[in-house]
Amino acid sequence: MIKEIKDDENRIKIGSIIDSSFGKWMDEAAKKSRKVVFVDENTYEYCWPYLLTNFVALKEAEVIVLPEGEENKSMEVTMQVWQALSEYKIKRGDVIINLGGGVVTDMGGFIASVYKRGVTFINIPTTLLAMVDASVGGKTGVNLPPWKNQLGTFSLPQFIFCDPIFLQTLPEKELRSGRAEMIKHGLISDAKFYEEMITKFDPSSEKVIAKAVQLKADIVDRDPEEKGERKKLNFGHTVGHAIESYCTQQKTAVTHGDCVAWGMVVEAYLSKGLAGLDPQKYSAIERDIQEIYGHPPLHKNDVSALIELMRQDKKNTSEGLNCTLLQSIGDSLIDGYVSEEQMTNALENYLEN
Repeated sequence: MIKEIKDDENRIKIGSIIDSSFGKWMDEAAKKSRKVVFVDENTYEYCWPYLLTNFVALKEAEVIVLPEGEENKSMEVTMQVWQALSEYKIKRGDVIINLGGGVVTDMGGFIASVYKRGVTFINIPTTLLAMVDASVGGKTGVNLPPWKNQLGTFSLPQFIFCDPIFLQTLPEKELRSGRAEMIKHGLISDAKFYEEMITKFDPSSEKVIAKAVQLKADIVDRDPEEKGERKKLNFGHTVGHAIESYCTQQKTAVTHGDCVAWGMVVEAYLSKGLAGLDPQKYSAIERDIQEIYGHPPLHKNDVSALIELMRQDKKNTSEGLNCTLLQSIGDSLIDGYVSEEQMTNALENYLEN
């Protein structure tokens, strides 16, 4: 049975894509459109054959394989893809299908939203992270190294089809990465869901995935362009993006979710003094995240580099480093401005010698 998430346009479907409206839409609404499928090396091998076998309408699709990895979410790759779309003579009325994780849905959405001022696109996320976060909400983007997602648009996909069957292809580290965003959803808005993500995490459960997506969709519906409440979804990301960018520079392998988890610990620490988070609740958050994600591969002498990266965070204003902070588990506030001195102290408290 397909679960339809309640959002403004009811565009998010969770369950078997074979049983969903995807095939009917391809046969009817997109019948006369040309199809382009964006994949990476992994989804080309493990996920594309499944779609191709089950949907005849995709047999004539053009397939573009994007290079895997956060370091390839770049304007250089984007320009190459726009050139390919032009050579294929793709028109505004055609359809782009993003089949992959967060890199594919972020970059694919950006490519589609800019090409000919906007081509219809569909997201078929294949990682837990993409299902519960990256593919939902209409944020697209590419990196401007060393900073993450410095270039992007708000552009909603026509549909999002989340089929848990694709999660069977994932290594444990990728499920852990997606779990971090689900933990975040709980910390900022639903204490009961947070507890469930810590104690009874089941990545194969359509019910759990649907709950995580619904929490995000509700916030996005109320603030689609991040002028207010949607900033809550950035909890852990001011620090997390800096850690991820720095590790990418150092060629240290980390996942986005790991970095967000570590960022949540630091921003929860800051929340004690700046947002009134109870110290015992902070200690519980630190313990819970530490047990799942361990400690970041960084040291105190990396702090100045992290601060430098945070200075260019797109959320900042003249008031300082802009963080989302916790008042309690399940209750957050936006625009928690943090001085560089406060951030330095928090990082030095967290990082090992």
